[in-house]
Amino acid sequence: MSLQRAYVLLAGLYSLLPVMGVVAIFSGGGTPLAMAHLFFGALGVAGLWGYILNRAVMSQRMWRPLAAVLSLGSLLQLVIMLTMSVSGVLLTWMLTSSIFAVLLAVLLYHYGNRDQPLWATDEERDAAQRLATLLAQQPNVTLVHREPGHENSVKVAKVGSDYLANVTRRYHTEDEVRQETFERRFRHPETLVYFVDKFASITPQSVSTPSTAAPAA
Repeated sequence: MSLQRAYVLLAGLYSLLPVMGVVAIFSGGGTPLAMAHLFFGALGVAGLWGYILNRAVMSQRMWRPLAAVLSLGSLLQLVIMLTMSVSGVLLTWMLTSSIFAVLLAVLLYHYGNRDQPLWATDEERDAAQRLATLLAQQPNVTLVHREPGHENSVKVAKVGSDYLANVTRRYHTEDEVRQETFERRFRHPETLVYFVDKFASITPQSVSTPSTAAPAA
């Protein structure tokens, strides 16, 4: 059995859990927190399918916080099991749900990593392809954004399998010139394009223009 098939079977199993939760609620079973389990479980299953199928589901920003919520919920249930007297049925339910929640939290944490092409927009993917082509032809590329009193430049290079961005931001005033520099490393060019747009105001569309994509000295 391939790893992908195993993941699909795992997602299928997780998909059954919210259904079982609904049945338990309508039959009068489940824990007092059954509705919360059902809500977060359904969200988690949606994210799990996105992770397995390599598709963007909802917003990337929500998955790591959800992973934290699931982990905290599992920890809370563990504390309850260790400090309070619970029935055998309830103990089994809480232990099983905690184990499933921890595994789901780990997968959702990885799914919430922004440095993946699946979270890129179409414009970012196109710009990433153009940038990768430029870097295949020359060792590095400098992207520049200028506006009155402000200049941003990003020197991009491919180091091994990673993409390295050295950012310089200059601010010009009547009294002084301030400058800040920092460096970030990415696995995928799509994420680098997103980064320079957000932190250097260099849009994906500008990557293709000769004035903003030039060989670095």
